[in-house]
Amino acid sequence: MELAFIPSPSRGVLHLGPIPLRGYAFCIIIGVFVAVWLGNRRWIARGGQAGTVADIAVWAVPFGLVGGRLYHVITDYELYFSEGRDWVDAFKIWEGGLGIWGAIALGAVGAWIGCRRRGIPLPAWADALAPGIALAQAIGRWGNWFNQELYGKPTDLPWALKITSSTDGRVPGTYHPTFLYESLWCIGVAALVIWADRRFKLGHGRAFALYVASYCVGRFWIEYMRIDDAHHILGLRLNNWTALVVFVLAVVYIVLSAKKRPGRETVVEPGVGDDTADGADDASDEETEAGAKTDEKTDADTDPDKGAGKGLDKGPDKDAETGADTDADVKDEAGSAKKS
Repeated sequence: MELAFIPSPSRGVLHLGPIPLRGYAFCIIIGVFVAVWLGNRRWIARGGQAGTVADIAVWAVPFGLVGGRLYHVITDYELYFSEGRDWVDAFKIWEGGLGIWGAIALGAVGAWIGCRRRGIPLPAWADALAPGIALAQAIGRWGNWFNQELYGKPTDLPWALKITSSTDGRVPGTYHPTFLYESLWCIGVAALVIWADRRFKLGHGRAFALYVASYCVGRFWIEYMRIDDAHHILGLRLNNWTALVVFVLAVVYIVLSAKKRPGRETVVEPGVGDDTADGADDASDEETEAGAKTDEKTDADTDPDKGAGKGLDKGPDKDAETGADTDADVKDEAGSAKKS
């Protein structure tokens, strides 16, 4: 007897006249806005300018969507190119099917282009955006709930997900809500990255690498619970192997980066930290020049040699003039006495 369960929506799309409003698309859009909002705040806190994160996201988001869709279509090609399938469905992104691995990989290419145009180091930008990406994933996973897809093994737990659709081989029943598990895990990943970044002052891409590594840990066991069709290699699902490889690469990056470039970047955006430094240098130069003038004046006032020199130069001249006047007066008096 089912005492409690998470209900699935009866449909994943509403129509506003001729305009379809799809729950999956809304989750993706809301996630992007949250990632940009939080990334912008973190970027400003690191010394960047407001709006820079959004400007680069204009490049990263489209690349990420294309990359996520490509990864899904390539790894599940039979859904679109096997007999009886319509290859045009590969372009229907609103029906679901985005691989986070492809989204991050190709999204990084778009971000690199945007950062290069602004003269910004990509690792610093990625560090600022890392927890926001995790939150975007947490929100985006609810799109799977709207589409009644990517659920886990059957269960009668109180938080089981009730599937009502029977299309595309679905069997109505109650299953593990893997979308919810991954959503909660991603929230935890975001909190972990924010805490570690504040505690250890992560920089040069290490906050982003921590996000990747910690996400891979959760994705591995959640992927293991899923029952949807997937390619298997040596008994493991393809995404399990991907999570393992990416986890190792992220950890290696954290270790090597910490040794090669410890600490955090002092300047993340040209023209922000540089202007401050230039202003400080100019002020320092002015203070140095003023100090030199003050020292020169003080030396002149306190050096006895300089003061004595000036007094001796003027003293003999005055004494000579006085002595000459005295001799002349004596001669005049002597001449007057003889005449008398």
